[in-house]
Amino acid sequence: MKLSKLLKSTSLAIVLLIGANTFAQDKMMKAETKMVGGAEMYPTKDIVSNAVNSKDHTTLVAAVKAADLVETLQGEGPFTVFAPTNMAFEKLPEGTVVTLLKPENKATLQKVLTYHVIAGKHSAADIMKAIKMGNGKAEFTTVAGEKLTAMVTKGKVQLKDVAGTISTVTIEDVNQSNGVIHVVDTVVLPMK
Repeated sequence: MKLSKLLKSTSLAIVLLIGANTFAQDKMMKAETKMVGGAEMYPTKDIVSNAVNSKDHTTLVAAVKAADLVETLQGEGPFTVFAPTNMAFEKLPEGTVVTLLKPENKATLQKVLTYHVIAGKHSAADIMKAIKMGNGKAEFTTVAGEKLTAMVTKGKVQLKDVAGTISTVTIEDVNQSNGVIHVVDTVVLPMK
């Protein structure tokens, strides 16, 4: 009789431990999950698998597909992606997006998109630290091979491209299984 009580209490303890562990994992997952474009961005999914659910990034997703970068951005990484919103693409001169999406402009589109990507996972805190160490500015070499300058203005991380265009990070640290996304309000452009 004592053995069966011991087994029951041990079983109950195991069930409670498993339940507590699952609850803790769910709570941690929720804490890391951010909303972007009306959709939850799960840190267990890759960059593309999350981005396709954001209604604010339909232009970016279409561009990534047209540039044949889906497989790359679903790869192991890690990558830091500065993800322009649809409104960011709308700031470009009229007809620019349509022109970039044409098959004959694939190489240019790839360069524009990879100018928004840095190898490695760089959190907002990492970028801020680099800016402080650089006396107010930090230069990052993008996957496109060109420099992107980061700085802080009014407490917000901003990016400056080679032409001097400024983009502001509006949502930071959207963690992915293969890196991190920082949502930006303006498309930055590499040298032509």
